[in-house]
Amino acid sequence: MLGRLIEWSVRNVFLVLVMTLAIVAGGIYALMHTPLDAQPDLSDVQVIVFTEYPGQAPQVVEDQVTYPLTSALLAVPKSKDVRGFSFFGASFIYVIFEEGTDLYWARSRVLENLNVASKNLPAGVAPALGPDASGVGWVYQYVLKSDRHSLDELRAMQDWYLRYQLTTAPGVAEVASVGGFVRQYSITVDPVRLREFDIPISRVSEVIAASNRDVGGRVIEMAETEYMVRGRGYLRGIEDIERLVLRAEGGAPVLIGDVAQVELVPDERRGIADLDGEGDVVAGIVIARFGENALAVIGGVKNKIAELARGLPEGVSVQAVYDRSDLIVRAIKTLRTTLLEESLIVALVCLVFLFHARSALVAIVMLPVGVLIAVIAMRALGMNSNIMSLGGIAISIGVMVDAAIVMIENAHKHIERSDGSRSRPQLIIDACREVGPALFFSLMIITVSFLPVFALEAQEGRLFKPLAFTKTFAMAGGALLSVTLVPVLMLLFVRGKIVPERKNPVNRFLIAAYRPVINVVLRHRMATIAIALVALFASVWPASRLGSEFMPTLNEGTLLYMPASLPGMSVTKASELLQQQDRIIKGFPEVESVFGKAGRALTATDPAPLEMFETVINLKPEDQWRDGMTTDKLIAEMDAALKFPGVANSWTMPIKARTDMLATGIRTPVGIKLFGNDLAQLDALATEIEAVVREVPETTSAFAERLTGAYYLDITPDLGRLAQYGVTLGEVQDVVAAALGGEMVTTILQGRERFSAIVRYPRELRDDPHRIGTQVLVPVPGGAQVPLGELARIEVTMGAPSIRTENAMLAAYIYVDTRESDLGRYVKAAQEAVAEQVQFPPGYYVTWSGQYEYMQRAAEKMRVVVPVTLALIFLLLYLNFRRVTESLIVMLSVPFALVGGVWLMWLLDYNTSVAVIVGFIALAGVAAETGVVMLIYLDHALEARAVQRQAEDRSLDAGDLREAIIEGAVDRVRPKMMTVVAIMAGLLPIMWSSGTGSEVMRRIAAPMVGGMVSSTVLTLVVIPALYSLIKQRQLARKPPTPAALPVDVP
Repeated sequence: MLGRLIEWSVRNVFLVLVMTLAIVAGGIYALMHTPLDAQPDLSDVQVIVFTEYPGQAPQVVEDQVTYPLTSALLAVPKSKDVRGFSFFGASFIYVIFEEGTDLYWARSRVLENLNVASKNLPAGVAPALGPDASGVGWVYQYVLKSDRHSLDELRAMQDWYLRYQLTTAPGVAEVASVGGFVRQYSITVDPVRLREFDIPISRVSEVIAASNRDVGGRVIEMAETEYMVRGRGYLRGIEDIERLVLRAEGGAPVLIGDVAQVELVPDERRGIADLDGEGDVVAGIVIARFGENALAVIGGVKNKIAELARGLPEGVSVQAVYDRSDLIVRAIKTLRTTLLEESLIVALVCLVFLFHARSALVAIVMLPVGVLIAVIAMRALGMNSNIMSLGGIAISIGVMVDAAIVMIENAHKHIERSDGSRSRPQLIIDACREVGPALFFSLMIITVSFLPVFALEAQEGRLFKPLAFTKTFAMAGGALLSVTLVPVLMLLFVRGKIVPERKNPVNRFLIAAYRPVINVVLRHRMATIAIALVALFASVWPASRLGSEFMPTLNEGTLLYMPASLPGMSVTKASELLQQQDRIIKGFPEVESVFGKAGRALTATDPAPLEMFETVINLKPEDQWRDGMTTDKLIAEMDAALKFPGVANSWTMPIKARTDMLATGIRTPVGIKLFGNDLAQLDALATEIEAVVREVPETTSAFAERLTGAYYLDITPDLGRLAQYGVTLGEVQDVVAAALGGEMVTTILQGRERFSAIVRYPRELRDDPHRIGTQVLVPVPGGAQVPLGELARIEVTMGAPSIRTENAMLAAYIYVDTRESDLGRYVKAAQEAVAEQVQFPPGYYVTWSGQYEYMQRAAEKMRVVVPVTLALIFLLLYLNFRRVTESLIVMLSVPFALVGGVWLMWLLDYNTSVAVIVGFIALAGVAAETGVVMLIYLDHALEARAVQRQAEDRSLDAGDLREAIIEGAVDRVRPKMMTVVAIMAGLLPIMWSSGTGSEVMRRIAAPMVGGMVSSTVLTLVVIPALYSLIKQRQLARKPPTPAALPVDVP
């Protein structure tokens, strides 16, 4: 069939060229319209449920909101994990779904369950779904700067002007505000005045709430004109609130102004932002929608900011503090440069080996067409153009031209030996049909060899599947073009004076070097095979010394400093510490800007307590760094400079941190999750595990979340005293919530802006337990008011700063950071230490998480899939050769290819990671392909010799076999070396690249480069020896009849 397709293509040149042009046009269109990103979105499908419960302690939030909701959401179909976070005043629930779940289907299912569960929540508490963003959706962050405006004015501009307008930019899910001060109207009542006028605090709240509204009175008609009736009652400011009447006795009104002071104050803060250590700033975080093109979203936001900047007051400017588009552009630029370098080097290889510019054009023209086929497939599947998807094309470049090289070389041979009896088209057809089908099969083997990568799941699957897809498309495109376009291009370009093989200096050198080697090999066949086996077993030594890691870190060009401190820290202290840290970091000459955030931004995607800091460090270009400075050295220097008591440092990068935190809830390479049912017991165990892990060698830091470090002022009503005074428990709780907490009673409208109004006691009466007991009054039946201390016990206790649950079980996380590159070895040591030194009570257990969790999963999957792939490769080889022996000879090239890969890995000090395994998988297919090319030529030479002997009425003997092997191996050394050199030359630009994303790509290319060296030695030396032994045994079994050795033509 393939032979007929080759013939049809050569006979229909115009049709093939028209189809090629169509592919080129489609490819260019796809290239222009493929979304760009730095790396694939590695985050799981997540739905966030966010519930505000203002002023409530974490335990109250957990009991009344988080637990009822998480237990209901466990039943959501396809949900994998349900993580609950109960903070002061807020509940976050993250529902993580299985791979491949549609986000909007997931959101609708969560909503169904919420409708049922929300009926059990306290009155006025309404859970809401978070934005439809992915975990890595924080694509752009900015601050508002001004010398002329206060922080509350800037925050108002951000909340009521910039935020809503930026949300309209295409692909933006949400814009979150953080930092500055939110304005609030505070009605601070004087308890002495309230007692004088005998007015309970609840009356103040009722009056304000009832007095702040406009109403409509339909319409009236006057003089044939319709007038709409409205009752104006909105409170417009401080003066309006002060003039509201609480009571009027004997014509003397008591106004709010008589019993309370009304003023504008800052609202309670749960998030702070700082720029360069210079003090508080107002910031905004742009969150991109799930599946959107990040580069387009950032571009749209920047355009919108430029448009809105004209409407900002004079002196206010917007400065970017995190912009992911820089990373995306850098990553894509690195790979585009690499692709261009590869194409040029491969073209050069063709020119040098063929010594014929027109023939080299066949490979040079075919290469971009193959790449464009891959781009069209990417676009059709809706894949992004990122370092992984482009990397798949990058590692295919050398292999794609293999078929073209061998076919061109074979055509040269046919034209050189032509006796003039066949036309040029027929010569081309014969040359292509001779090697085309076998080459097609060998390219298919390379395609099939990538099947294990498709079997990867979760984070590693999302990272490498784009690479596997594009490599598969590129190889399939190359295989298709090798039997359609390549024969046509050969017909058009392979003409003119072709330098005979014997006159080509490169070829003469190769034959001169290789002939003595093959003579020695054929004389000492068993010794050759024995040496090869020794080399194979010797590679066990470097293999045993290779470390392991899940993934090499992608250098994003931006660092994220995430220190965790002890809970109970006040907002003032957090702000002071954040400024100190940022100022120190800004002092490093490599740092461009430092943007620090403590606590959480106003978004459901940020469940951060106040003691959790996130500092984005933008670095200058590397050419402006100090000599010899690397990212690791810089982190080590910063880490040494940032030693604060009670603060545990952790260093990562923005995208990586968000992905890790979402996938496993752990933001460090290794995490320990401890589950149980009592917070105090969990806290004691977590602290014990932290101490044990800290002593494990290579631990940089270990930090257990503190579960009981927050301070509480508990007001516990005495039921006996309540009964004496005839007061209900609810009435006391209402006074505590209103007088101390500050009850929000209404919202004051000011144009497009909205500000809350709260009623509370003066600060001096609620900042000390004794005063709270004596000055806060509770109304009792009969009109009297009793001090709170008479009705309740007031005491200071310790409790949970925040409560974390996973699948409705209480959880404690221990974050472990290590500089040990061999993560597998480190975790094993840590697990042994914990098992030996920590005793777990019944009902308590730990799981190990973080990157380690992914490594385990990937390893388990590979154990099943790699053998299946090898079986498939063997099946394809058998379909090609139709003989088990030849198929086995080629299969033997796979383990020998690993030898060079392992040694090069050891020399470069690379760890085994998923990237390296992908490189070895790619190598297996390529090694099999070089073996196929060698066997094609050996079989052809032996077949020609058999035909010759048959014509002479003689049978083949050992001498004929030897000559056939020398002819097939030595005389055809040029195409074999061309394929190998083209593959290696195509990978070299990846090996020497140093831009963004090169960390991952180099680890994929290294096993392939090293493996190609050992695979070439095997192909040129061991395969002829094995072939000779096997064929000689077959000859020995044959009776000496004048029949030739039957050799199947592939």
